[in-house]
Amino acid sequence: MKVKWIALGGAAIMASCHTVAYAADGAMIADTDQDSIIVTAATTGSKTDTALVELPQPIKVITSEQYLSQGAISISDTVKYAAGVLANPYGRDTRVDGFNVRGLDALQFRDGMRDIFSYYASITSDPYNFSRVEILRGPASVLFGQGSIGGLVNLVSKTPEFRTGGELNLVYGSYDRKEIMGDVNVALADNLAVRFVGRARDAETYVDHVPDDRVMFAPSIRWQPTPDTDIVLTGLYQEDDTGSTSQFLPIVGTFLPNTAYPQGKLGQYAFVGKPGWDRYNGRSLQGGGSITHSFSDAIKVNLKARYIDSDLEYNTHYANSYANPQNPFEADGRTIGLYADASDAKMNVFSTDNNFQFNFNTGATVEHKLLVGIDYSWNKVGKRYAGGYEIIDLYDIDTDALLTDDPSGPYIYESQKQLGVYVQDQIRLYDRVSVVLGARRDRVTGSSGQKDNATTFRAGIIGEIGAGVSPFFSYTESFLPVAGRIDNGDGTFGAPYRPQTGTQYEAGVKWQPDINTLVTATVFKIKERNRVLYLAAGGTAQSGVLDTKGFEIEASHTLPGNFELLANYGYAKLKSETNTSLDYMPRHTASFWTTKTFGLMDEAQLRLGGGVVYSGKSVSTSSLWSIVTPARTTVDALAEINWNSWRFALNATNLLNNEYYASCLARGDCFVGAPRNVMGTVGFRF
Repeated sequence: MKVKWIALGGAAIMASCHTVAYAADGAMIADTDQDSIIVTAATTGSKTDTALVELPQPIKVITSEQYLSQGAISISDTVKYAAGVLANPYGRDTRVDGFNVRGLDALQFRDGMRDIFSYYASITSDPYNFSRVEILRGPASVLFGQGSIGGLVNLVSKTPEFRTGGELNLVYGSYDRKEIMGDVNVALADNLAVRFVGRARDAETYVDHVPDDRVMFAPSIRWQPTPDTDIVLTGLYQEDDTGSTSQFLPIVGTFLPNTAYPQGKLGQYAFVGKPGWDRYNGRSLQGGGSITHSFSDAIKVNLKARYIDSDLEYNTHYANSYANPQNPFEADGRTIGLYADASDAKMNVFSTDNNFQFNFNTGATVEHKLLVGIDYSWNKVGKRYAGGYEIIDLYDIDTDALLTDDPSGPYIYESQKQLGVYVQDQIRLYDRVSVVLGARRDRVTGSSGQKDNATTFRAGIIGEIGAGVSPFFSYTESFLPVAGRIDNGDGTFGAPYRPQTGTQYEAGVKWQPDINTLVTATVFKIKERNRVLYLAAGGTAQSGVLDTKGFEIEASHTLPGNFELLANYGYAKLKSETNTSLDYMPRHTASFWTTKTFGLMDEAQLRLGGGVVYSGKSVSTSSLWSIVTPARTTVDALAEINWNSWRFALNATNLLNNEYYASCLARGDCFVGAPRNVMGTVGFRF
C-alpha cells in the first residue's frame, strides 16, 4: 500500500511502506484508503487542531523521518533545514543543544511545556525519541508563558498507536560510533497500546578524550476507555557519559596566527583538559501524562503534566583567553593561564498545562474556537562548584600534572514558580478568513526575592484571496522571567534580574496552489529588552533595547515519483542601543534539501538525497577589536535502499569535510564546526 506524506508548513513528503495513524493531539490524521493523504499540522501555534495555512504566524514542522534522513544526531541538527534558524551557532556541543531563531536564542519545549531552566544542569534530548520537531518563530508567551523572544522549538514525544509493529536499527559510523536503536509499538487491545523507544550508544567524537555514550529508554502507554477519552502516560530514563566538544580555544593560535610563536598552531579539534577527569556525565528521569476528553463536538478538555529529575557532573579545563584576548599568551608565546572548573548540578521541574476548548458559532458564517487555560511550573536548580587556576604550556600540556578538584559541601539552590492564565479565540469567517486574538496574565516568584507580573497579548489575521494566496499580519508579545540576581563578578550579587520582554510585528503571505506545495514569505520586526549578558571579565549584566529586523522565505514541493524539494532563506539583523557586541550572529542563512526515490528489482526502492546549508559571515565586536567569522557551507547526503522489511542507509554530514569555525567571539575564544560524519545503518521493520 502506498501512502503519501504531505506536510503543511514545509514538513517532509515521503513515501512509506505502511500506514501510520497518530493520536488525537492534532498532529497527524490518516485514513487507510489506498493513496491516502496524511496532513500534518502543528498544535504549537494555537494549542488546537488547526491547519497551518489558517494560522497568521509561520510554523515549521519537521518529521523524524526527515531529520533522521538528513543525518541528525542531536536536537540542534534537526532544525538546520528551517528558514530563519541557525543550528549549532557555536559548533556541535555535546553538553547542550543550541539554536538561534531570528537572530535570537530560542527556548526548548517538550510536548508543549518548557523542560530546560538552567545551563549545564541537564543532558541533551535524544532525537530518536520524538515523532517530530515544531518551530514557532516569533514571541509566544500568550500560549506558553515563558516563551523566548525569537521563537521556540517544541519536541513532540513518540506515543503509542493502536497497531503492532516496530523497527530495530544497528548503526556504525565515524569516530567508532556503535549504536543500537529500537522502536516497538504493541496494541494490547483495540483501546490499549504500549510503546518502547530506546537507544544504546558507545562512541567517540572528533575531539580526543571526549566520548559520546548514551543509554536511553522511553516507555509509554495509551488507553482510550471511551471513544471520547484519550489517556497517555510517558516515561524516560536517560544517562549520558560524555564531555565537551567545545574546548573554548583562544582566537590567537587557532583562527589568528600566534606571532610570538609562529611555528605553533593549535589544531581545530585540540583537547586542553585532563583525560578521565574532564567529563559531562548526567542522568535524567522524566514522567508525564495527558488526558484529553471530548464532552461533545462543542467542548473538549486537555490536561497534561510532567516531572523532571536531573543530576549532572561537569568537569572541564579551558584556557584564559579573556584577560587579554588579543595576546593571551605569556612572552614565550606558549604558556597561558588554564582554569579547572568542576560543578555538580541537580534540577527538578514540575509543569502542568490545562485548558478547555469551546467550539461555537455566532452566525451562519462565523465559527469560534475559544481556548481558556491555566498552566503552572515550578523549577529548582542546585549547584556547587570547585576550581583552580595555573599556568601551562598549551602546546605541550603535561596532563598528569593538571590541577583537579571535586565539589564538596552543600548545594546552592534557586527556585522559581510561575502561574499563568490565558484565553484565545480563533475566529473563522466565511471559511476564508481567520482571526486570532489572545491574552495572558502571568505571576512569577523566585527564591531570590523577585516577584514579576506580566500581561501579554497576541492578535493576527490571515485570509485566502484566491489561487491559494493567503496574506497575514500578526502582533505578538513575550515575557521571560529570569531566576537569580546580577553577578557582580567578585563573589557578590546585586539586584534580581528583570524579566526579558519582547514584541513583534510581522506581515507575510502563504501560498498553497495545491496540496503538494506550500510557500511562506514573511517580514518581521522584534524589540527585545533585558537580555542577560555574560561578561568576559566575569559577572553578568542586562542589556537595554535590542531591535531585530528580518525576512524569511521557505518552500516545500513534491513532484510525481516521490521527488521532494525543500528550500529556505532567512535574514535577520540585530541592532543594540547599548551593546554592539551582541550583533555576532550571521545575518544570512539558507538551506536546500531534496530526495528522489527510484524503483529497483524485487520491489526494492532506492532513495537518494542531498542538501546544502549556508551560514553567512558573523562579526563579533568589543571595545578592543572586531572579529569576522567567515561564511561557511556544508553539504549533506543520503543513500538508502528499502527492500521488503529491510532498510540499508548511508548518511554523511559535512560530506566535503569543510574545516570551519562556527563562531569566534571578540571576548577571546573560538568554536569549531563539526567535521565530516558518516553513518551506516541496517534496519529491520516488523
